[in-house]
Amino acid sequence: METSNPLLKRESAFSRGWAGTEPMTLQGVINKTGILLLLCFGSAAFAWTHPDIRGPLLLVGLLGGFIACMVGIFKPATSPIAAPIYAVLEGFVLGAISQVIERRYPGIAVNAMLLTFGVLGLMLMLYTTRTIRVTSGLVKGVFAATAAVALVYVVDMVMSLFGTRVPFIHESGWLGIGISLVIVGIAAFNLLIDFAVVEEGVSNGSPRYLEWYCGMALLITLVWLYLELLRLLSKLRGRD
Repeated sequence: METSNPLLKRESAFSRGWAGTEPMTLQGVINKTGILLLLCFGSAAFAWTHPDIRGPLLLVGLLGGFIACMVGIFKPATSPIAAPIYAVLEGFVLGAISQVIERRYPGIAVNAMLLTFGVLGLMLMLYTTRTIRVTSGLVKGVFAATAAVALVYVVDMVMSLFGTRVPFIHESGWLGIGISLVIVGIAAFNLLIDFAVVEEGVSNGSPRYLEWYCGMALLITLVWLYLELLRLLSKLRGRD
């Protein structure tokens, strides 16, 4: 199944397990995802409580997290090591960013975190009850929308080097808020597709180390969702 998640889109990683190897399980994916979230929370708390080294932590987190993610993508067998490293480094990034925004809008980080897990629970319920079915049409639509968002962000990053930005996406007007709502929705629908790919991997009897691989992939989507919710809430608070 095609997905915009950089880890889960590598279908070859989810081939059937070799003879004599233990297959991945859904409970295993849940457990590994929980461990990664705890590691992420721990390093985020460290970054939050050490604002004096926020810059170095942010830089190390961004560069190191990207490298760990790339290693996980191209060498899935390393995911039991790459995934925890990614979780810790990404926690540094989230803690540093959240602490800065929290100083301007007190309480926003907790609200964004609660909303993230609320959306996760909602999408999981919608998926398990088959209220929303992950069809090929849905997958293609979400993939295209996610690619469009990524392209806009890349263009915005390049434009920022020349002292300008893409219009509206950073503004707190109703159009800017509407854009953020759409992007949050796209991130949420990526969770549905991630669930489907994980379920497919379990059905295929893929190797057990892919439990870490899937946990890391889910964490990537949750991190994106949290950051988008943080952006949305900051726009809403900025209108007060």
